[in-house]
Amino acid sequence: MKTKYIIYALLIIGLGYLIFYRIKKNSGVEQSAGGPPQGGASQKPMTVNGIVVSPVRFANSLTVTGSVDANEQVQIRSEVQGIIRSISFKEGTNVSKGQVLLRIDDSELRAQLAQALTRENLAAETERRAQLLLEKEAISREEYDVALADYRALKAQTQLIRAQLAKTVIRAPFSGKIGLRSVSQGEYLTPTTVVTSLVNINPVKITFSVPEKYSTMVRNNTKLTFTLSGSNEKHTATVYAIEPQVEASTRTLQLRARAANPDGSLIPGSFANIQLPLNTIENAILIPTQSVIPVQNGKKVFTSQNGKAKEVVIETSSRTEKDILVTTGLKEGDTVLTTGIMTLKEGSPVKVITGRK
Repeated sequence: MKTKYIIYALLIIGLGYLIFYRIKKNSGVEQSAGGPPQGGASQKPMTVNGIVVSPVRFANSLTVTGSVDANEQVQIRSEVQGIIRSISFKEGTNVSKGQVLLRIDDSELRAQLAQALTRENLAAETERRAQLLLEKEAISREEYDVALADYRALKAQTQLIRAQLAKTVIRAPFSGKIGLRSVSQGEYLTPTTVVTSLVNINPVKITFSVPEKYSTMVRNNTKLTFTLSGSNEKHTATVYAIEPQVEASTRTLQLRARAANPDGSLIPGSFANIQLPLNTIENAILIPTQSVIPVQNGKKVFTSQNGKAKEVVIETSSRTEKDILVTTGLKEGDTVLTTGIMTLKEGSPVKVITGRK
């Protein structure tokens, strides 16, 4: 019986020794794998790059897209109907304001005018005689008023026919380049038929929109630059009109600029990449874009303070090709880390190789 108890005691002592040995061995492994060593030695710092923030002068600009529009553009139509008797323009050529483009047969209107003039002259003579009789009190005032009204009505009828006759000659409403015609001589023309198009492309208009948050920064007479799709040549334009209200569906504000086009190289309908200057900020804080980490509630960066990484929440505004403008969160002299930021944690020891920004 005593032997049995002795065996149980030896087993318990042996198990306890094994547990103690295992715990001690695991503790040694943790320290050799990078855990805090005994004796108070510090963790080896990570070598990272960083920049020392220095305020600079920043010309704030906005990159948007827009389109090239003709200065003036219209579809040529006739206000009256009739047979086309002559076409006086060549497709694709320049025309001057007031130049005759085509004529519509006016023979019927001229006959109506001759008839109306005959009636007008007769009514004028009747009104003259009635006035003489009225002066002699040979007729009543009422009879004279009837004669005068008849004369004025026939005179107005004559003026109406003259106006219709003038509309049989279609003229260019402004100087520009004529397009392709869709009618031929001898064709019956109606007011719904488009004869051709006329555009004025010197200067041209540049139409574009900016986000609502920039609406207070845009001004008339602002000089902008733009390039066309497929070309690196820069053109200049001047803002001359701003829409007085923000478009509710897109939350954008529409602007229009004017650009000279003496050689006709700017074709209406072209796609334009626009660089619009907004304002100049003195003492602006700019940091490299790669140093910014998006987080749930905004953006953050890591700075170096006393050899340790520190998280700083920032607010930003405009962005350039390489940098981003910081509005709050950083100040002059802060060291912003630009490499290794995805592996850093708050309080991690760092060794910073710095430059200035």
